[in-house]
Amino acid sequence: MGVLLRKHGGEPFIAPSMREVPIADNPEVFAFYEGLRKDEFEMVILLTGVGARAVDSILGPGLFAAELKRVAVVPRGPKPQAVLREWGVPWAVSVPSPNTWRELLAVTADRPERRVAVQEYGRSNEDLLGGLRARGCQVTPVRVYQWALPIDTAPLREAARRVARGEFDVVVLTTSMQLPHLAQMAEEEGVAVPFREAMGKIVICSIGPTTSESLEDMGLRADMEPSIPKMGILVKEAGEQANDIIARKRGI
Repeated sequence: MGVLLRKHGGEPFIAPSMREVPIADNPEVFAFYEGLRKDEFEMVILLTGVGARAVDSILGPGLFAAELKRVAVVPRGPKPQAVLREWGVPWAVSVPSPNTWRELLAVTADRPERRVAVQEYGRSNEDLLGGLRARGCQVTPVRVYQWALPIDTAPLREAARRVARGEFDVVVLTTSMQLPHLAQMAEEEGVAVPFREAMGKIVICSIGPTTSESLEDMGLRADMEPSIPKMGILVKEAGEQANDIIARKRGI
């Protein structure tokens, strides 16, 4: 990320904002697997490729794939599709871009399956779970990992203080948990109010709709999303648009 930002004229301050923490003993994963074996699920939704691989690793190689072949599988996007292709597992439907919970609900609206498991990764998507339940589905979320703060929070705390002091022009967000963790550090550092005020003047660049929705949950809006949700394109297009957005937001 730092190399990309420098390549496009930025002066980056990189602050790791989270780490993956396995859920102890993974009881949900083993219960989910037993449910698959007993035909308790008709559909399995895979939200991430990394999460699907984590389930495979927890259960033992090949066990998850074998059971998936017996149900309707819905991968949210290209990454879980790639994992399924590698495993030789077909999927029932493809979720169109930008692969958010809205497209997922729309593409499965006419499916007959009502007993649904959702492989989660990081945190629950209540809009997705609620949408499935609203159509009469019995939904079982399966948590694999959760996001925690990095062990060393010093860089993230410094970033929060510097945002509050107005030292940044642009913030680049690539996952939905980055800003909540940054805001948590601002709160703990006693700069929550100036942090929030400063975020209204900073160009907020989001990798895609899921991250942008997490901003809206905090009362903020993304100023730009890339034309294609990829890191390199995000940085390139942020560099091209940042000056104009800064001028507009600050009334320059």
